Amino acid sequence: MNDHPITSWLKRTNALSFTLYASAVSFCLYLCIFAIRKTFGVATYDGLMYWGIHYKVLMITFQVVGYLISKFIGIKVVSEMQSTHRTKGIFIMVSIATVSWLLFGLTPAPYNLIFLFTNGLPLGMVWSLVFGYLEGRRNTEVLGASLSVSFIFSGGFGKTIGGLVMRDWGVSEIWMPFVSAILFFVPMVLFLWLIDKLPPPTPEDEALRTKRQPMSGKERMNFVRTFGFGLILLVASYALLTIFRELRDNFSREIWNSLGYGDKPEIFTQTESIVSVIVLVSIATLMIIKNNRLALIINHSMVIFGMLLAGASTLAFEKQLISGPVWMTLVGMGLYFGYIQFNSIFFDRLLAAFRYAGTVAFLINLADSFGYVGSVGVLFYKNYGQSNLSWLDFFISAGYVLSVVGTLLMLFSLFYFRRKHNAWATREIGKE
Repeated sequence: MNDHPITSWLKRTNALSFTLYASAVSFCLYLCIFAIRKTFGVATYDGLMYWGIHYKVLMITFQVVGYLISKFIGIKVVSEMQSTHRTKGIFIMVSIATVSWLLFGLTPAPYNLIFLFTNGLPLGMVWSLVFGYLEGRRNTEVLGASLSVSFIFSGGFGKTIGGLVMRDWGVSEIWMPFVSAILFFVPMVLFLWLIDKLPPPTPEDEALRTKRQPMSGKERMNFVRTFGFGLILLVASYALLTIFRELRDNFSREIWNSLGYGDKPEIFTQTESIVSVIVLVSIATLMIIKNNRLALIINHSMVIFGMLLAGASTLAFEKQLISGPVWMTLVGMGLYFGYIQFNSIFFDRLLAAFRYAGTVAFLINLADSFGYVGSVGVLFYKNYGQSNLSWLDFFISAGYVLSVVGTLLMLFSLFYFRRKHNAWATREIGKE
């Protein structure tokens, strides 16, 4: 079968053109997908309580439960999925999520909460499927960072669109998610078609980053046995980042209201645009590092730096040394220095450093599944254990926990994988 003209061009073109194409298409694709999931966060749903729980907390919980179940399913399904099935799988999953918003609008509360579950359930596997187009390439840092910053920017951009839909079009909070989803669905289809035209990694890519292939259940268990303690440290670190990120993303409207910016939907895009650019440039520069062991050490260091930045900027804000918007920008940078790495290049470099044939999809879904379990737990802890605490104060406390506990976990992980790699390198030399 002959290649599509776009695929043929991508095989012939230079590295810069390929990188620009893949980065732009993946960024735009996931921007649309993430916005379909997250625009409802701009609404507050004030006055709605069921079973003693605020309606928005219930919405987030139902969606996140679907999302985390999807992650556990994805450990097997996505890890074993052939690349030829990716595009169809993504289209079906996003379509189910979009129809769920329609049914959410049609069904009275609280019975419509079930459609938050059916919205999150398919979308939980989409990220790793999209990243599957980009992993295992010599320029995965740039591609992965470009894809990852899409959910920084789209988190703000989607909320801006949702806020404008309610303010300028008069759409209710209940129907706003579906109207916004339709606005993003059509371009999503276009960008999905374009990313499907990417050719597979070249032999040179495989030489630099190891071959990427589906992993059977036995292969996944072997990987866990080989790196068990290190994976526990990384998953725990990522869980903290996920919890903090979900708080910042889902309750940013409440936080901005407390800071005095509740009537300015554009503030979401303004702050996230700055974070997106800085994080993208910082992480993309790691592409120049060819030594995978060194890159893995730097990956750890950047995550640690981000966690410390989140804590330091929070302290500066409480001491009134910086303003609310500056704090939200800095704390976002600190968060995403870590979160984006785990969702793009961290696990890619881990496989490459140990020359381990497999797929990043397994590791991303494994970490995500536990991360979202933690998010649900924290939501219920806030509702029942800290109900009198504002979302702003709760978010501030979470920032300190991330900074202290997360830094310790990542330091232990760095020590573990350095020793592990030294032992691995010694065995490899002994075989020669």
